[in-house]
Parts: sequence; C-alpha cells; structure tokens
Amino acid sequence: MKKLRMLLVFIALMGMTLMAAEKTVYDFTLNSIDGQATPLASFKGKVVLLVNVASRCGYTPQYAALETLYEKYKDRGFVIVGIPANNFGAQEPGTNQEIKTFCTSKYHVTFPMMAKVSVKGSDITPLYQFLTDKSAHPKTGGEIGWNFTKFLVDGDGKVVDRFDSKVEPESPEVSAAIEKALAGRKP
Repeated sequence: MKKLRMLLVFIALMGMTLMAAEKTVYDFTLNSIDGQATPLASFKGKVVLLVNVASRCGYTPQYAALETLYEKYKDRGFVIVGIPANNFGAQEPGTNQEIKTFCTSKYHVTFPMMAKVSVKGSDITPLYQFLTDKSAHPKTGGEIGWNFTKFLVDGDGKVVDRFDSKVEPESPEVSAAIEKALAGRKP
C-alpha cells in the first residue's frame, strides 16, 4: 500500500512537471487597449507576432511596417498583437486611449492592441516573465532590451523566434520566419 501511494505521488509530480513544461502563450490573458480581458487563447491556431510598442521611440515608425505585414498575412492565419510598454526612456507615457488614438490616426493600425503593461523589472507582466524566461526558452528568452522587440509564436502557442528592435518587420528574416510558421500551422 505504501509503495502504491509513493508511486501515485511520483506520477502526480511527474504530471505536474510535464504540464508546467507545456505552458504556452495561450495560458495568458491581457487587457485590450479598450480594457476588455483578451485571452491569448483566442488566437489559438494562428501565427502571432507579439511586439512591445511605444509611441515616442526611434522605432515607432515600425508601426507602419507592422500594419503592412499584418495586411499581407492576416488572411493566412497571422495576427500581430501590439503591447504598449513604458519601460524604456518613458517613451510610452500616454493613457491607453491616447495610445489607441495615436496608432489609428498616425499609422492606421488595425491589428489588435493591448493595454499598456510592463515588459521588464519588478512589475513585469506574467506574459513577459514567460517570454523572457531563459530556462523555458533558451533560444528566445532573455531580458527585453528596448521597444519593438518581436516574439513569433506558432499556431500551437509556442515561441519559435525572436527579433530585436532593429530588425524591421518587413525584413527577409522576419518574413521567412512567418512563412515557415504559417507552413507548419494546422488549419
């Protein structure tokens, strides 16, 4: 009886370990720019580009390229999720409404935008704790260096690539990674 109990405890612990290893971006919920809870599971099956954005950054013109990229691939199961953050040089000081107005009026952004979060530091949002965890993501983890860092997520919610701020959204490198992720996606 004691051996059976120990075996059951061992199996339970192994199951919890496996479940923890299976965590994906779908396990997280952010608020939309309009304040509505948005489970990232709502993008299940799509290839997603998560981008921490800012309105007063040297990389802010990437909004235009991100919108072009979104328009190019959205009918094939691709979505961009803009995630404003004010962690770098206070370059996203506005309210969510001010950010939304800026993005839609200046860059005609139509891809989903989330409410402002923190992507590093003691107040880092759980999604970015997950994305930057080097032990969970040896290839793509590590602290966010600046605005417009991009994480590519496959249709199963797994992080497959990361691009630093200086990598343009329409670069051959990003396009090739998106194409590869779309090719491997289950319709």
